[in-house]
Amino acid sequence: MRIRARRAAEGHEEYEEHEGRTRAPGARSGVRRAAGRLRGWGGVSAMAVACAVTAAAVLLPLAHATTDTAPGVPRRPASAVAAPAAPWVLADTCQDPEASLRPSDVDGAAIARIKAAGKLVAGVDQNSFRWGYRNQTTEGGRLDGFDIDLVKAIAKDILGDENAVIYRAIPTSQRIPALQEGRVDIVVRTMTINCKRLEDVAFSTAYFEAGQQVLAPKGSPITGYDASLKDKRICVAAGSTAESALKAQSYGSQPVTVANQLDCLVRLQLHQVDGIITDNALAAGQAAQDPSVRLVGSPFTREFYGVAMNKDAPDLVRRVNKVLENYRAGGNDSPWMKAYLKHLQPVLPGVTAPPAPKYRDG
Repeated sequence: MRIRARRAAEGHEEYEEHEGRTRAPGARSGVRRAAGRLRGWGGVSAMAVACAVTAAAVLLPLAHATTDTAPGVPRRPASAVAAPAAPWVLADTCQDPEASLRPSDVDGAAIARIKAAGKLVAGVDQNSFRWGYRNQTTEGGRLDGFDIDLVKAIAKDILGDENAVIYRAIPTSQRIPALQEGRVDIVVRTMTINCKRLEDVAFSTAYFEAGQQVLAPKGSPITGYDASLKDKRICVAAGSTAESALKAQSYGSQPVTVANQLDCLVRLQLHQVDGIITDNALAAGQAAQDPSVRLVGSPFTREFYGVAMNKDAPDLVRRVNKVLENYRAGGNDSPWMKAYLKHLQPVLPGVTAPPAPKYRDG
């Protein structure tokens, strides 16, 4: 099913949800009619409509929120085994960017603020299938996905309740500003750890490994991240590592930048772009939703997702790393593996373990 619904400025603002329940001043009838003409969550069309409903009417704008927030060698999945270094990776000159502060459950200022507020404020995605998305098979279309399960584990550890969360859906380009401005405590949104971002925010240890890859329609002459991109319109999300890669080496393509990664798939289906560059972990979910597109070529980077936090919250970084220690523990019975099997294995098979943590002192 191809997306044909007009999407209501989705991804260009931030929105808030309390414990999975949305506050709705009233959904727009036109969007409801469009949703009624499309299939369920099994297709990306329904996702686009659900996101449009969310953006247009269902959730409260972040600007209106009043909740206090805090200020601020791994086993590789099969999908990234052969990933060579991309030219732009040479700019990543810091040593061991994936190394994070050692885990601790000692409370500090950031943890105290979260406990005083009684809620963990998490920046997430709501339109990345299998990672952070509105699952229309659940009551009320609650947020679901691999990243959402991790947020719940962090809230459970700090506050004793996995539902003690305020979810704020933020576009890719707003992940770092949201942390720096104290609008969220954590960002769990398929966010790659790299040296440039470490200048602005702090990261946990890595919780997943992915790689940049090209998504293109079946039958396209595009063969991967190579000269076949020449004169092609290639879509990337603003603030993403894909955007950085394309700026450094475009192969003669015409970059098209959007606020959220799902917007790229919409444009691809409307023939407004010829291909997409994004994390293969995200692209695999999109390819599963739309059988007319496929991943081409090989991953051309190795990237590690981390939980991002304010640089002035080292106690929160250590606490999240403690949560991740427990989340990875237990092999095939670990919470990490259970979340992988539930959410990602159907679209990204072959992953046998989470990345091993790296730590640093100071």
